[in-house]
Amino acid sequence: MADWIEAGTKAPAFTLPNADGNKVKLSDLKGQPVVVYFYPKDDTPGCTKEACAFRDRYGELTDLGVQLLGVSGDTAESHQDFRDKYDLPFPLLVDKDHKMSEKYGAYREKNMYGKKSMGIQRSTFLIDADGKVAKVWKRVRVDGHDDQVIEAVKALA
Repeated sequence: MADWIEAGTKAPAFTLPNADGNKVKLSDLKGQPVVVYFYPKDDTPGCTKEACAFRDRYGELTDLGVQLLGVSGDTAESHQDFRDKYDLPFPLLVDKDHKMSEKYGAYREKNMYGKKSMGIQRSTFLIDADGKVAKVWKRVRVDGHDDQVIEAVKALA
């Protein structure tokens, strides 16, 4: 299990397919801020609430020049269904083998009701235009998280 990456470090490179099978590379996004949020599972209550909160604020994020990316271990088909069901306007990336989640420290041991398992910990990373991690939110609580992210993006400017 990898440690969390920390603010001030270079963001780990990644190339992952989105829900439509198109490759998304971090290096292609250099020059603009990127918000990468990791979530456990498509179409579950907390993940849906988080995705819809980002959807509802997506215009503000794009006005700030941000590229928003959601990442989970779900399949492209699952992402397509989730995206279409909730009209999500941002890419959902497929991290089936958890390689990206591990690089960022988001794939870790979780403990729910005394049962331990490995999985994606809800977390968000703000990467600045130079490719450095500007802010990390570990173990995200969904309520108000969209506000926290937007405030942090504004503080970058």
